[in-house]
Amino acid sequence: MGLFDWFRVDQEPPVPVTAAAPTAEEIATALDMMDEKVAGSALCSCVVFRVRRITKRLRETLPRMTNTGLTSIEQYSLIATATSYLPQTIGSYVRLPRDWADSRPVDMGRSSLLVLVDQLDLLGETVDKIYDAVLAKDAEALVIHGRFLAEKFTPGQTRLPEPKQPTPQPTSTLDLG
Repeated sequence: MGLFDWFRVDQEPPVPVTAAAPTAEEIATALDMMDEKVAGSALCSCVVFRVRRITKRLRETLPRMTNTGLTSIEQYSLIATATSYLPQTIGSYVRLPRDWADSRPVDMGRSSLLVLVDQLDLLGETVDKIYDAVLAKDAEALVIHGRFLAEKFTPGQTRLPEPKQPTPQPTSTLDLG
């Protein structure tokens, strides 16, 4: 691009290309691959248990994402956990030799295994919080509908709809009151 190309008005600015969000099938495949990876490795049972707890909770939460009004941040966190955060966390640990990773201090006296366990616990807590938020929205909808039904069908109460009050129309365009 030359100097004068910046001043040409007939050119349209380039449109940035963004990757499409992963589909539900791609996310499910990522979770299946993660479960297979930890099952086929020599990871200790505490790691395998935590990974499976996270993938199970993700599988329970992901189908509810579209109809629960999750914010885009929560949706992104769930998708990123399934497709990026969890695989990267496990991948970084698996690349280390087991005896070294499980015994050598690497972070404030903690071994790589303890660092991994802390990271998995954090991911698990985050996924649990989002799952609870999803279910709380479902429960709130149930309570609201229950109140509607109780009000509508409680015997002995006949409520007439309240009449709408007409809104006064200004008599002049200069009338603000």
